[in-house]
Amino acid sequence: MQEIVKNIYIEDQFPGVTLGVIVTRRGLIQIDAPPSPEDARSWRAALMNLGGGMERVLINMDAHPDRTLGARAMDCPVIAHEKTAATFRARPGTFKAQGEETGADWESIPGLGSVRWAPPEISFTDQLTLHWSDTPVLLEHHPGPSNGSIWVQLPEEKILFIGDTVLKNQPPFLAGSNLKAWLESLDLLLDSPFKGYTFISSRGGTLTTSAIKSQYDLLKHVSDKLGKMTTKKPNPAATEKLVNSLLTWFKAPAARQKQFAQRLRYGLLHYNSRHHHVTTQPYED
Repeated sequence: MQEIVKNIYIEDQFPGVTLGVIVTRRGLIQIDAPPSPEDARSWRAALMNLGGGMERVLINMDAHPDRTLGARAMDCPVIAHEKTAATFRARPGTFKAQGEETGADWESIPGLGSVRWAPPEISFTDQLTLHWSDTPVLLEHHPGPSNGSIWVQLPEEKILFIGDTVLKNQPPFLAGSNLKAWLESLDLLLDSPFKGYTFISSRGGTLTTSAIKSQYDLLKHVSDKLGKMTTKKPNPAATEKLVNSLLTWFKAPAARQKQFAQRLRYGLLHYNSRHHHVTTQPYED
């Protein structure tokens, strides 16, 4: 566990997600959960040593299984954006570890079996503020990676948890994304109101502004390429060529090349299909 500033910690020992926790007089504000319920229970036990008040709350940065599968094992109320809550309402009550390979990290965890989701009990549309100590914690809607993506901002401490808005040295999840909104969110991160902030990615921990700029360049490149692909019938061969090209943007270990290729392949095909066939429908998480 790494202390970013006093009473604000991150943890990256679990697969798929960089976790956050804010220690306050009232209790712990937890950001995301490990995908494995067993790991979530271990994480919950580790948090008991941090002190703070007795209350607990869990914030889901979006609805991705990598950060929400272990939420029930955290055994506390869950907060998320209303569109994330809507995604859960559309899902079966129980997750089953089967189906298409999306390139997500939970897919490499053995023995997951069936897991009961923990839908958000508290949701919001634009902004929600937690007053659990002398300094506020702001939850703000910033779509892009998904419909219900949010940021967690600590303005006094100049800390900003940005979920999957920037991923460190790994491909983005594109299937349910809105690239226009995503690029707008990245522009906002680079604007003056966030000068001097420490940015925390849900996949990679602390970030530099150069990492944010690199994410912008990548997504702009993807958007330009997909803009050309969606004007004609979806072409798997063209998609595969783009996958191979995009893999060169990441210094990924050989062991993860296959996973990252599948993440891009799945995301590009589904993004392309959604925009080509259902252009009048809202996208989903």
